[in-house]
Amino acid sequence: QVQLVESGGGLVQAGGSLRLSCAASGRAFRSYAMGWFRQAAGKEREFVAAISWSGTSTTVADSVKGRFTISRDNAKNTVYLQMSSLKPEDTAVYYCAARSQGIASSWYGYNYRGQGTQVTVSS
Repeated sequence: QVQLVESGGGLVQAGGSLRLSCAASGRAFRSYAMGWFRQAAGKEREFVAAISWSGTSTTVADSVKGRFTISRDNAKNTVYLQMSSLKPEDTAVYYCAARSQGIASSWYGYNYRGQGTQVTVSS
């Protein structure tokens, strides 16, 4: 069982930066691929980024490529999403998720999911 708790969300002006963190319980964290997803009000949940268990493989959505970076620290059981050059359209609840296999971009492919953290970008 893996429990995930996101933090770092908040209100930021357009062009600003935020770093989200996702703390995981359990020693199995280092064997899980991790993903970030987001859901804006009234919209479908969408994939943002994912990272392999070792951190050597990452993938990000085209909508955030060049602005968002995913990383992880297995010693701290934490995965990060560094967000820069934020835009109002990045406003959403951001969720992290864990899966016991390789990285994936489908929400339903993840075994464990956090409760989310709100990111609001003002124009």
